[in-house]
Amino acid sequence: MITVGVSGAPGKMGRLTVGAVDQADGMEIGGLFAPGHGGESVGAHACSDYPKALSGCDVIVEFTNPDASQENVARWRQSGSDVIVGTSGYTTELLDQLAADWVGLESRCLVVPNFAIGAVLMMRFAELAAPHFGSAEIVEMHHKSKPDAPSGTSLQTAARMSAARSGSPHDRGRELVTGSLGADVEGVPIHSVRLEGSVAHQEVILGTTGQFLTIRHDTTDYQAFAPGIVLAINNRTTLPPGLTIGLDSLLGV
Repeated sequence: MITVGVSGAPGKMGRLTVGAVDQADGMEIGGLFAPGHGGESVGAHACSDYPKALSGCDVIVEFTNPDASQENVARWRQSGSDVIVGTSGYTTELLDQLAADWVGLESRCLVVPNFAIGAVLMMRFAELAAPHFGSAEIVEMHHKSKPDAPSGTSLQTAARMSAARSGSPHDRGRELVTGSLGADVEGVPIHSVRLEGSVAHQEVILGTTGQFLTIRHDTTDYQAFAPGIVLAINNRTTLPPGLTIGLDSLLGV
């Protein structure tokens, strides 16, 4: 039986994780950590204000906000548990630091920008297409209360596309209003949209002479993330110790 600790359990993704674990075979909730929510119920489980509530868990799933996540992940690293990070906002620099911090440890840290299987494939397809197009931009859209921009999915997509292609970013002219051309992330412009009613959406647009390619993924229900969360928990031990980014290797893509 895999014991799972959830950090940030009262949030949407935390609650989704608790529900997914409760319904899955071979795993159970070992503790919930949520400062300021001590005693609050998530499903049939009570949250704790104290990190020790996750002591002894085989794996800890981190779903807090970007400000708290780094401190929490450092704490879980010292616990010896495997760690799955679903919190957004991990830039290339933060991931490099995380990889360095995990050197020499036997535990695993799996950072997942997006648990939706379709989104994983979308990122991979964009990476494969990037070397063949001279221009590429990303438009990502999330619910209006998302605390960070750009999204973790778009940051990781841009990093992978940048590493895959050769040549300089295309000339995009001059902004008359700051921000009109989006944020430059490793040479790939990202445009963030925050709208009421949306969940998670990303479109990668690639162009070259005489043609363009659009790769789009839409998440319309949070339940789309549940299979990826269960996959990560069940299969994390197939990964080498240290840092792994994304579900790609667990899906064989």
